[in-house]
Amino acid sequence: MHRIEPYLGRLYRYAFSLAREEDLARDLVQRCAVKALSAKKTPDDDSAYRAWLFVILRNAFRDHLRRHRLTQALFDDEPDAQMDDAPLMEYWRGDERLINVLNVKQALSRLGPRDQEIISLIDMVGLSYAEAAKVLEVPEGTVMSRISRARARLLDLVGTSNVEPLAPRRGRAKNWSR
Repeated sequence: MHRIEPYLGRLYRYAFSLAREEDLARDLVQRCAVKALSAKKTPDDDSAYRAWLFVILRNAFRDHLRRHRLTQALFDDEPDAQMDDAPLMEYWRGDERLINVLNVKQALSRLGPRDQEIISLIDMVGLSYAEAAKVLEVPEGTVMSRISRARARLLDLVGTSNVEPLAPRRGRAKNWSR
């Protein structure tokens, strides 16, 4: 097993959150893997290595946008209504988890690109604040304030639905409700 393999799933989820297309997300992960595997020098520390992979993937996405002359409007479009939500249907039969997932997905799609990206890196991919700071090339304090504001906006969008905020994970902000 190569050092990159344990991160491929997380890299794909992040790529999909950026690209919103399965094929493009797979292509971005492949580009990231090729670049990482062909690098002459890689970070020794596991945390630094993981952050380095996400920087490569993010840069691959930026390169893709530049090559195809896409603009910020890419993020402002409606999400593809034909996204395959079939795996979510396993929760049906009265289980409220499906409703919660759909409410949160809808609210996430209404957030701005900066908020979507920080929530994706911290809450979906599971990077630490320090790792996300390296990926985004900003100070760790900026990551902390961005994630706090993004979570607050997400909670506002979810509003009075039946979605209950989860307890924070260890190493994350203690309370992200306002």
